[in-house]
Amino acid sequence: MVVKIYLYHYFDKTIGPFVNLSELSIDEAKSILNTLKVTRPNSQCAQRHDKYVEYRHNCESIIRSEFKKKGGIINRKSPHYMVIEHSPWLSTWFENGTFIRIPIEEFDSMTISFTYGDSMPTFSPTIHDGREYRKKLYTYDEILKIIEKYGLPQDWNDDGKNGPERYIEAHVWSDETIDKYR
Repeated sequence: MVVKIYLYHYFDKTIGPFVNLSELSIDEAKSILNTLKVTRPNSQCAQRHDKYVEYRHNCESIIRSEFKKKGGIINRKSPHYMVIEHSPWLSTWFENGTFIRIPIEEFDSMTISFTYGDSMPTFSPTIHDGREYRKKLYTYDEILKIIEKYGLPQDWNDDGKNGPERYIEAHVWSDETIDKYR
């Protein structure tokens, strides 16, 4: 049975889709986060800690390096972030939230990497729970096998009570398909 898979991108409709703090300097990104803490205090972004931008840059360096080792095609310094299928939790992140849903077939699978769960806790040096998918990056074919084994995290852990994985994160390393949806 063939199941159609969609990638979702959640965003604040007053800002627009595929706006990425990682494309800015650390100082610029921190300034925007500080502004969000004041102007949108109820958004998930406003809850980020003071070292978030540095941690994000470090995490992106890891996933970029791991994807290169797997032969992935990287056409961007930082990826566009999406998730496999709908995440009820992510749909609550923004005060004026909405999403874009794109069939995965529209992408070149060689330009997308995946983590089972958000990449930050996946590669966190503080999480040592021994789960198979911790500290691992996957290609499309590999993530399909992990989904077959564990299912979608949002189906068994949307509330986060069973660990940090609440969705499967997709890292899109190309603008080709994304530009059609901006």
